[in-house]
Amino acid sequence: MKRYKTLNEHYRKLFGEKIFKVPIDAGFDCPNRDGTVAKGGCTFCTVSGSGDAIVAPDAPIVEQFYQEVDFMHRKWPEVKKYLVYFQNFTNTHADVAVLRERYEQAINEPGVVGINIGTRPDCLPDDTIAYLAELSERMHVTVELGLQTTYEETSERINRAHDYQTFVDAVKRLRQYPKIEVVAHLINGLPGESHEMMVENVRRCVRDADIQGLKLHLLHLMTNTRMQRDYHEGRLQLLSQEAYVNLICDQLEIIPQHIVIHRLTGDAPPHLLIGPMWSLNKWEVLNAIDKEMERRGSYQGCKVEERITLC
Repeated sequence: MKRYKTLNEHYRKLFGEKIFKVPIDAGFDCPNRDGTVAKGGCTFCTVSGSGDAIVAPDAPIVEQFYQEVDFMHRKWPEVKKYLVYFQNFTNTHADVAVLRERYEQAINEPGVVGINIGTRPDCLPDDTIAYLAELSERMHVTVELGLQTTYEETSERINRAHDYQTFVDAVKRLRQYPKIEVVAHLINGLPGESHEMMVENVRRCVRDADIQGLKLHLLHLMTNTRMQRDYHEGRLQLLSQEAYVNLICDQLEIIPQHIVIHRLTGDAPPHLLIGPMWSLNKWEVLNAIDKEMERRGSYQGCKVEERITLC
């Protein structure tokens, strides 16, 4: 039994069985790459956004869906229900008519019970949210918002091109429709952020916004990214595994127990990764987190104010 609320546990309660998240590249761009709000993209971002592991990103959407499902069935042949995950770049960065045309290609396939949409908090106009609300009456809808940091100086340093208040406001507008779940993404290890600042990122996020889930990522320094310059010029220090494990445990202890932990680390293509190389041993990292939580006698939320004496 994990000492935090896992995504697998959450989905099994919702759907009664194991499901797949099927990643799709729907061909969207990003507003801070195409000049809408900035150019060049976030300094940590690769040319494919977060879609480096998608099996067939150039194939038509329906073909991508079935190739991903076939690939996953090699390991879990019994799974029959799917969440379509529009993953890389900004998947609401288009007119509603375009969103509808691309989403509907995948979500009407047999076995699809929901949709996860990765996007930015500054790309959610009212008509887009109205469409997402419409979808939430048909299936499970999760909107994943790339926040990354709550600090404006860090946001500027990584060329995020929106502020923290934009995130808080976007969550409030989405949660006018209670069937839409909101997940926030935070990156640990960004340039200039201390251990205390990274813990504060989580504290602010769960305090200020009605989120239902969190994704905590380790910063992966990748080739062909603008962040390489920070690293080579000494402005970025990569975290050790021990430091990361302690950080995650400190963060878990202040996350309320109802919030689903969607991720505690991430995946990076080995041929693109500059570091930290220890992150390639994902299960070793997750096991180390479990062992440290057990050693501490702690669990998710044990230092939330009303439970502080239990940890």
